[in-house]
Amino acid sequence: METTEGTPMTSESAPATAAERRPDEILPEEMSPEETLSDETLPEETLPEHASAEPSPADETLPENEFVVAHAAASADEPGFSADHSPEPLPEPEPATAWAGNGATPPPGAEAMADAEAAADAEAVAEPAPPPGEPRPEPAAAADQVAGEDAAPPDTMVRAEPPLDAPTGAAGHDVAGHETASGEAAKEAAGDAGRETVLAERVAAPIPPIPPMAPAEAVPAATPAEQAAAELKAAQTKGKPSKAEAPKAEAPKAAPAKAEPAKAEAPKREPSEAPAKKAEKAGAAKPAAAAGDGQAETPHVDIEKLATNVARMMEQGGRALAAYLKPREEGKIHDEPPQQVVDVVTTFGKVMDYWLRDTRRTIELQTNIGHAYLDLWSNTMRRMAGEPSPPLVTPDPRDRRFSDPEWTSNQYFDFLKQAYLLTSKLANHMVEDADGLDPITRRKADFYVKQFINALAPSNFVLTNPELLRLTLQSNAENLVRGMKMLAEDIEAGHGELKIRQSDNSQFEVGRNLAITPGKVVYQNELMQLIQYTPTTERVLKLPLLIVPPWINKYYILDLNPQKSFIKYCVDNGVTVFTISWVNPDEHLAKKGFGDYMKQGPLEALEIVSKITGEKNVHTLGYCVGGTMLAVTMAYLSARSTAEQIRSATMFTAQVDFERGGDLKLFTSDEHQIEAIERRMSEIGYLEGEKMAMIFNFLRSNDLVWPYIISNYLKGEQPFPFDLLYWNSDSTRMPAANHSYYLRNCYLDNTLSKGEMEIEGYTLHLEDIAVPIYTVATREDHIAPADSVLVGAQMFGGPVELVVAGSGHIAGIINPPAGKKYQYWTGPRPEGDSAEAWIAKATEHPGSWWPHWLEWLRAFDPSEVPARVPGSHPDFPALEDAPGAYVKVRA
Repeated sequence: METTEGTPMTSESAPATAAERRPDEILPEEMSPEETLSDETLPEETLPEHASAEPSPADETLPENEFVVAHAAASADEPGFSADHSPEPLPEPEPATAWAGNGATPPPGAEAMADAEAAADAEAVAEPAPPPGEPRPEPAAAADQVAGEDAAPPDTMVRAEPPLDAPTGAAGHDVAGHETASGEAAKEAAGDAGRETVLAERVAAPIPPIPPMAPAEAVPAATPAEQAAAELKAAQTKGKPSKAEAPKAEAPKAAPAKAEPAKAEAPKREPSEAPAKKAEKAGAAKPAAAAGDGQAETPHVDIEKLATNVARMMEQGGRALAAYLKPREEGKIHDEPPQQVVDVVTTFGKVMDYWLRDTRRTIELQTNIGHAYLDLWSNTMRRMAGEPSPPLVTPDPRDRRFSDPEWTSNQYFDFLKQAYLLTSKLANHMVEDADGLDPITRRKADFYVKQFINALAPSNFVLTNPELLRLTLQSNAENLVRGMKMLAEDIEAGHGELKIRQSDNSQFEVGRNLAITPGKVVYQNELMQLIQYTPTTERVLKLPLLIVPPWINKYYILDLNPQKSFIKYCVDNGVTVFTISWVNPDEHLAKKGFGDYMKQGPLEALEIVSKITGEKNVHTLGYCVGGTMLAVTMAYLSARSTAEQIRSATMFTAQVDFERGGDLKLFTSDEHQIEAIERRMSEIGYLEGEKMAMIFNFLRSNDLVWPYIISNYLKGEQPFPFDLLYWNSDSTRMPAANHSYYLRNCYLDNTLSKGEMEIEGYTLHLEDIAVPIYTVATREDHIAPADSVLVGAQMFGGPVELVVAGSGHIAGIINPPAGKKYQYWTGPRPEGDSAEAWIAKATEHPGSWWPHWLEWLRAFDPSEVPARVPGSHPDFPALEDAPGAYVKVRA
């Protein structure tokens, strides 16, 4: 005898146990009540515990007989079940031969199984005729495999409509599970021994009731054999997956041909019925999903799209690399090891020298580092084991890099976050607690450590940032394609250097929606244009105001838009405003020095303003390095005894003493750094605007660099339009001679505060300046720190009004009253070297300091004159509308 798989089997051989049989051969009756109730398949290794150690003959010969599942599924309300689902004595089943296959009347309930499906199965039930000349298989051979399989169900049993596809049966049935003629003979031979015991065991465990089937439609009368086959088919397929292809089994070798499985429509499930996916788990084996099965989960990643996008990303990467290499191949850019690399190594060497010079200190440092990481590891293991484990270190609440919830909920990302924060804490400790470092070295070390820490944050990489990883998988890497395209565009825009876009520049245009306060260009030379603004009041203050903006940036920071414009605020309050708009220089102006900028800038502008307005005295205002230039100009006029041209001076975040200079001092604190910058400028005649812009950005890399790298190049998102960041990216070049003089005399040697600066043949002294000064420091300034401004303000010889504003270098100044943001402090004449100590004695005021400044300005001369119209002076007609041509030239 052979099995359906073609393996010889003797009638004397012992039946295979449940542990030895394949998962799809384990019988429902061999499962525990819990298995049957839960509709869940146990793990493979647990199956032997729930299988019968010595299966009965009935168990052995009923590989797929599941009609008892339908019987056990009857509700507790039906006869044969008690309220606690304990089985009551079952009526003795009738022998199969009493009704099946012999024309006898079937028992009650059997007719319910011969419904509309019987007609569809009629052809499959009938055994196919063998080809002429070939004998039929012997009934006795098939009977060995189906003995006992014809046990009749009790009268109380309610059968459910069979599922879509039934698995193939054993010998004695066709592949649809229908009884063949040989199966009938096997039933008679098998007898009814042991059936009552088997049935009692099969119904021991209660099973959720199965919804009643729909009323059967009228079908042609079926023969008794067809009725019996339909009953057995329904019993065998009960509980099988409703949407699964039947596993194909080989027919016995004696069979001349294979029967095709019957195709039946899937039953309609009631709303209360369990999902089809749970039904698939009821058996020991889970059939593969049929083609087109809607229950299969759609994958998150489309491999084909992902591969295509990876190829597109590499294509854009090649474009970015070409944009980077092209100017170098053409000789426009000559890369050399940056001086900062040498400075970084030297600075960290000094830090490590402190920790390694003393053996005890070295061991203590190593021990602390080891304990920190071991604590993190054990903390992580406890959490993975399900124990409560609070984090060792948490980010600053203001740190937006770790705002995604998965940084905390996901153990992998939480470990990365804590490891990063712990490493950052240890690195800062090594710098902050290193004794014996000079102030400049400590500041450098602190700055460089922060740059490394910011660059290595796990939020900067796709595989270690949960938000980026989700986005990449969901979009099939479309975000990386867009990001690489933007990277190539930004390198092309930077002429071989990365120029990070921080705003949607297409939304802004100088003169269209930026720098739009009405006015006229009334004078220009090769270094500047002088703009006079159109008055909005009938009368204006008698004394005009001249603004000297920084040449490192463009002047329209003071005229971004009508809501933020300091210039418009002055005009609307009756001040005649003139402002200098510096040229964006090229190689032709390489030899223009600091003295040239002073003479052709504020000194020449003072003369023009006096001629246009007829006033000998002029109020002045300088912002940042423009304020430094204004201080130099006042010292120069004092040396020439002509300082009366300036009635008052206002200085916004302007330094005259650079001993406590801001973060820019880190790049200009020694001769080697200055020489490196000068070598670069000597090649092309100026310092590129992109270089200076990048330096400013890295001073606040967590705000101005890495968020945009993530957003632009990893998320592929266009930045939002933001006027302030558009201005920040609209950089200017600096002539070699002027910039070199400024770096050496201010940052490197600090000659102005020492009274050693020489310009145009005069030695300058700040104490000679008797002009009243209104100086504004911002509390969170990293370019012109409040301490530096405070110390510098004490060096002037005249009266000084110090105001400390909230926020930083830009936001603390561009703070219109309508915004009602931040605050400012006023107090006595500046003293000491700590702005915080001065603030402790000062008076705090909410909102903007602009009205306070305007009152201070009016106090010098509140008299008014008729408004002055730009271009009305015959010697200085209007050359063009504001903002003029100089400011529109991009670097």
